[in-house]
Amino acid sequence: MISFNSNQKFYIYTKPADMRNGFDGLSGLVRNEMKSDPRSEEVYVFFNGTRDKVKLLVWDRDGFVIYSKRLEKGRFELIKQSVEGNKYYIRYDHLVMLLSGISLFGLRQKPRYEMAAQR
Repeated sequence: MISFNSNQKFYIYTKPADMRNGFDGLSGLVRNEMKSDPRSEEVYVFFNGTRDKVKLLVWDRDGFVIYSKRLEKGRFELIKQSVEGNKYYIRYDHLVMLLSGISLFGLRQKPRYEMAAQR
């Protein structure tokens, strides 16, 4: 069983995605639109146009895994920040809140310790 954690990087595809896309279609969006390698350890998040469906694509050592969710009521919040290109980095804890229906608008994180990136 795969679980996500804060050590992974999460990227939201900023355009509406066709939820009929499977492994090949979503990995094609990652490669061609997001300019990333779909076989990296990053998690790619796709929403449909009405924002009531979401798919997460991740490479699991020997193949792709897709997680999907369809809301019975409500919509996922639209990320309103300006983004460069077709992908938007989102922190793990913010993604969990977004998927849980918690509004990120006006959200402020109190300062916390972060280790410097290893070179």
